[in-house]
Amino acid sequence: MHITPVIKKRIGIGLGILAVLLLAGLGLFLVKRQQLLEAALVKVKAKVERKFPVTLTLGPARFIDLNTVELRGISVVPTAPQPTDTLLRARTVRASLSVRSLFAGRPVFSNLEIDTVRLTARQTANGRDNYSFLYKKKKGAPTVVRDTTKGTNYGLLANQLLEATFDNVPDEADFREFLITYDGPRHRARLVMSRLAIKSGEISGEMTALIDSVENRVGIIGRIDAGDYEVDAQVFGLDKRPVVLPIVQRRYGARVQFDTIRVSLSDKTFRRDELTLTGTASAVNFIVNHPKLSDQDVRFPRGGIDFVTRLGQASFALEKGTRVLLNRMEFFPELSVRRRPVPERVVGKNINGLTSRSQALAGMVVKLDVESAETKANDFFEALPEGMFETLEGTRAEGTLQYKLHAALDMNQVDSLEFDSSLRATKFRITRFGRENLNKLNESFRYTAYNDKGDSVKVFTVGPENPEFTPYNQVSDYLKYAIMTAEDPRFMTHRGFMEKAFVKSAIQNLKERRFARGGSTLSMQLVKNVFLTRKKTIVRKVEEALIVWIIENTRLASKQRMLEVYLNIIEWGPRIYGVHEAADFYFDKSPANLNLSESLYLASIIPSPKRFRAGFNQYGDLRGSSRYFRRLIAQLMARRGYISEGESESVGGVSFSGRGLQAMNFSARPDTTRLALPADSTEFEPLNLLDLLGTDVPPSQEVPAGTAVPPKPE
Repeated sequence: MHITPVIKKRIGIGLGILAVLLLAGLGLFLVKRQQLLEAALVKVKAKVERKFPVTLTLGPARFIDLNTVELRGISVVPTAPQPTDTLLRARTVRASLSVRSLFAGRPVFSNLEIDTVRLTARQTANGRDNYSFLYKKKKGAPTVVRDTTKGTNYGLLANQLLEATFDNVPDEADFREFLITYDGPRHRARLVMSRLAIKSGEISGEMTALIDSVENRVGIIGRIDAGDYEVDAQVFGLDKRPVVLPIVQRRYGARVQFDTIRVSLSDKTFRRDELTLTGTASAVNFIVNHPKLSDQDVRFPRGGIDFVTRLGQASFALEKGTRVLLNRMEFFPELSVRRRPVPERVVGKNINGLTSRSQALAGMVVKLDVESAETKANDFFEALPEGMFETLEGTRAEGTLQYKLHAALDMNQVDSLEFDSSLRATKFRITRFGRENLNKLNESFRYTAYNDKGDSVKVFTVGPENPEFTPYNQVSDYLKYAIMTAEDPRFMTHRGFMEKAFVKSAIQNLKERRFARGGSTLSMQLVKNVFLTRKKTIVRKVEEALIVWIIENTRLASKQRMLEVYLNIIEWGPRIYGVHEAADFYFDKSPANLNLSESLYLASIIPSPKRFRAGFNQYGDLRGSSRYFRRLIAQLMARRGYISEGESESVGGVSFSGRGLQAMNFSARPDTTRLALPADSTEFEPLNLLDLLGTDVPPSQEVPAGTAVPPKPE
């Protein structure tokens, strides 16, 4: 088609008119958008002040390019119950504005940039503050009746929190010079965020936090996808300094710190009021210190968890697919915790020791199963947290190990407590001992006795070099069997632990709401005395159990040698250590010549040696509880064939001589008429494990067939 000059002229005129119209429209838009912006900000101010008791002041606003708005100054001042300090002040706010939303009267902002922000929260000693209006309900506002008898729905709460958080994360944001301060009657905090940016989903920032007297300089990097509820973020200490959690330290007395923590959330599903979360969490150089946990730092160099967790109505669970990694050792835990509705909770002194359905443990049902992958022995020892197994640090071994644990507790039926823990070894052998040579049990060694405060009170040699050392075959059989019967009836056949005794001890402790009974075997008592301190911490008990397992399962020392060492080191009274001193102090005899009555007395004071006089009244007569203990132990010894029925029935009192008699300090009777003694009573419980072992079980069923049994005394 040929374009003539006339057509060209008409096209040019048309384009010119279109350009003029576009320019006029653009000019009109530029004028109008400013008016719309100012009107929108007026609406925003009114809406905020209707919703909250505050005065919102907005500075001049203008467009600095086609769709970017700059607001010069913002302040928020609470007005109720009366005007208070400024809560929020910002110097400059910039954001991208959707033009379409502006013309629709509902402005939508994105790409938020805030410069020089001051958020100041305060609370006085009488409870007045300038921030609680943000979450308090208005007077007269309708309330939804909640059924609290079924417990809190943690899934619903967590889902609401996550959605509120992710839905308010901007696609693009840049916060600079953000200062948050809090001054209260108990705490003071100052958070300086030099910069926090979100760009194309990438998060980066630095901040300094001073809470009370603890300061942390923290870096943050990661990625977030708010639309899919996904996040992967790392928090780490700057300047090669760890991050310390001050709130945990102040509230629980525990110091918790780390170099880096990484948390990611990869999936969120909310269905039928239950929330399922899938993700990972890991830490580098994670350290915990608490006096009840350990007397020193417990350090986890590297560890993490891939979790599948479910939260619901008064319930929490770690489900199948969860994996815990400690260095190269993998654990696969499954945990469920739920709390029964209030009407279904059972309480009672003899049921669970609880007195109210509102108590924290009332109605609690817990089940835990843990299984580790089959792990090389060296990987197992390297996975042990530093500071937790000090005695075993540096231990090397061959073979593989695999751990399993099952536990179940229903506070409505505490007697149904289940506990089963096992460490299975395959071709396991210690090739090098760590800090402590566990083989010293088979040799002469120097032993240090400590008091309950951890102070050294006596040092002596356990071996033939010590003239007071008493070999196994020079100790009265009566004493050996009395101790084993009272403290650990299956010592000669078990592998260091009696789970039935442990479970029944735990049941009683739960019912009495205190540590009323222990479940230690002779093996555990021996390890505690020879290799560990007297401090009662969780770490020490775990270390004790592992050392016992190694000694018993590698046959490091014979049962006879273990009992020999035990008899020569345990405390039997004030600064009385070892069977030689005990026999001499109380009876002016050698250990070989102790009779049944004397042996029963020595066995009875092992749990509380400082209370060696407690079994007698002021005149030296046995109390009812002591007579019951002696009779019960003698009967059990007879059932096991250690003594005859006649010896059991003829057990009488006990006579002291020498220094022991002086230490008893009995009073002389006021006349020659013998006072009536209270009757023996089965209301008195044995001192340790007797009633935990099912004493109604025939002796033939207590020891597996083919197991060597110690010889009967002659």
